[in-house]
Amino acid sequence: MTVTAGATRVVGTEGATATAVAPRRFPVGFHWGAASSAYQIEGAWNEDGRGPSIWDTFARTPGRVRNGDTGDVAIDHYHRYREDVRIMADLGLTAYRFSTAWPRIQPTGSGPVNGAGLDFYERLVDELLSAGITPFLTLYHWDLPQALEDEGGWTNRETALRFGDYAAHVARRLGDRVEFWTTLNEPWCSAYLGYSSGKHAPGRVDQAAALAAVHHLNLAHGLGAQAVRSVVGDAAQLSVTLNLCAVRAASQSPEDLDALRRIDGVANRLFLDPMLRGSYPADVLADTAHLTDWSFIREGDPATINARLDALGINYYTPLTVAAPDGSGHVEAVTDHPGCGDLSFPDVDLPRTIMDWPIDATGLHELLMRVHRDYDGIPMVITENGMANDDYIGPTGEVHDPERIQYVSDHLDAAARAIADGVDLRGYFQWSLHDNFEWAYGYGKRFGIVYVDYPTQKRTLKASAHWYRDQIAQERGLA
Repeated sequence: MTVTAGATRVVGTEGATATAVAPRRFPVGFHWGAASSAYQIEGAWNEDGRGPSIWDTFARTPGRVRNGDTGDVAIDHYHRYREDVRIMADLGLTAYRFSTAWPRIQPTGSGPVNGAGLDFYERLVDELLSAGITPFLTLYHWDLPQALEDEGGWTNRETALRFGDYAAHVARRLGDRVEFWTTLNEPWCSAYLGYSSGKHAPGRVDQAAALAAVHHLNLAHGLGAQAVRSVVGDAAQLSVTLNLCAVRAASQSPEDLDALRRIDGVANRLFLDPMLRGSYPADVLADTAHLTDWSFIREGDPATINARLDALGINYYTPLTVAAPDGSGHVEAVTDHPGCGDLSFPDVDLPRTIMDWPIDATGLHELLMRVHRDYDGIPMVITENGMANDDYIGPTGEVHDPERIQYVSDHLDAAARAIADGVDLRGYFQWSLHDNFEWAYGYGKRFGIVYVDYPTQKRTLKASAHWYRDQIAQERGLA
């Protein structure tokens, strides 16, 4: 294994723990964590009063998820959370990012609270605190109650209002123990993969509906932030997590640069601007006017969306390169980027993960610097970063994943460079702690630093977990 860390190259045997890495400069109190989400790990899909989510429905629809996999059992975290917290503690994590499942707390998305659902999260939070691990709670990671989708889902303004109620319920139960709150995880995915390309639940293909979903997700963020603050007060550290694109133009031609502007608009600024500036970008509204008139934006909505935030969560995996239309007049009817079906995304000469995502840590530095520059130096947390790999247990019972170690090391270097360049970066969370249900890919893609044998649920630390433990200890001055 060869690992570059800071300015020092460390060479060891394949799969061995890297022990002599060059220190990077991270601030005192920096959060070292790993992340997960409810549907991907909990299982217990119909226990203790939990209602169905759009992912229960989507996963049961033939052809939607590879191999017909579902999250019914996942990695059984609902029953094994104490074991999982012990693993976190053994790794030296100082923080853990998880999501609460809306249908576990309100089975239909509104009405009475299911006390047993909140009891589970109370037990989890208490277990984390007992282990000295700071909980980072995300209120929504894609598992919308099916009953709300039946009424229009995120295309319906009422869903945003119900989200505010749900956020208040969670805050009332856990606000005395949870300091860090995230409203939404990756609304880009919820809106575009869920309603435009149909790759994710609920599986709709309607670009206009996707743009309505963008606004109602943005509004839900604002209402959720208001609800948490109304219960917890200024003790709540509020954020939202966006999977922002580090967009690059294929060339410096005016046409390619305009393609970059368009993608940056729907992928980044359509979320960033209302959340952090209180207004929608006029060029994006104009670009998409042939799809919708945006009449669902009501007076006062932008101000609600522009709730005061203490930090912005950044999920980063890969950059995106875009080019102008090829001149053929062809427009993709099904697209992840509404209004951009005429654009092309050329291949780039970079190594790739098994997700076929290009690997380039410099994109993380570019993204952090851009947000820092354009949005008044807002504090940030890297809430997800990691890679899928072809992991397996070797003959000696070990899981060697040197590619993941190199990936994480390079991205930590990029994060440290951003800090040196003035970014107020406050934490790093690997995606993910465990192998888990990877949405439409089912169980075929392993992102975890902890290997899970799904038939037995046995957990095995990968080489990357050992490396991350050593890294955390060194950065905290404990090694």
